[in-house]
Amino acid sequence: MSRGTVVRARGLAKTYARGDERVHALREVSLDLHPGELVALVGPSGSGKSTLLNVLCGWERPDEGTLEWTEALAGLPPDRLPWGDLAIVPQALGLLEDLSVEENIALPARLTGRLKELRPRAAELMSALGIAHLAARYPRQTSLGEQQRCAASRALLLSPTLLLADEPTAHQDARWTDAIFTEFRALLRRGGACLIATHNPETWGYADRVLAMHDGELREGLPDPVH
Repeated sequence: MSRGTVVRARGLAKTYARGDERVHALREVSLDLHPGELVALVGPSGSGKSTLLNVLCGWERPDEGTLEWTEALAGLPPDRLPWGDLAIVPQALGLLEDLSVEENIALPARLTGRLKELRPRAAELMSALGIAHLAARYPRQTSLGEQQRCAASRALLLSPTLLLADEPTAHQDARWTDAIFTEFRALLRRGGACLIATHNPETWGYADRVLAMHDGELREGLPDPVH
């Protein structure tokens, strides 16, 4: 694989059974993600965006197709990648309710034995995303938008090689949407890549490329207009 590619997917297929119906969530999906690149994945609900993110991060296995990783990660399946190489902002956020906002953000550092080293970085992210004053609160004591910024901070903490995010600004106003994408861009300048699933056309302008999904198929460019 080219040294200029973080991840390469070829021919990914995923089918689910829904009663007697078979739902083709991914149909022969192929894509390359490059260092320093932010790619927006757009399309209607049910088009396969979340399934593609789940396959790329190892939460689901494709029925067909291959995934290849940057040379440093070659040979490792997504679910075995080091914490600092793959991070995700899931749509459900996945915050731990018995940990404070600060503890949720610092969790990757704690699990990798880098807590002391990365405390200043966690503080920087909380300040940049407007949640420093919430550090001691539990997620249930904060708004959904604040929880989303907490999840984004957690994903960014270790400066991953690949960041996947599912609707990471769905609960943000323009100010905080811009702040989140500013932090994503800072990650890209350090050589990472981002793939962002989003419904919001106002966020597409932050992307270097737009990939459109429809009925499990992927193509370059904006989605077809809805008639």
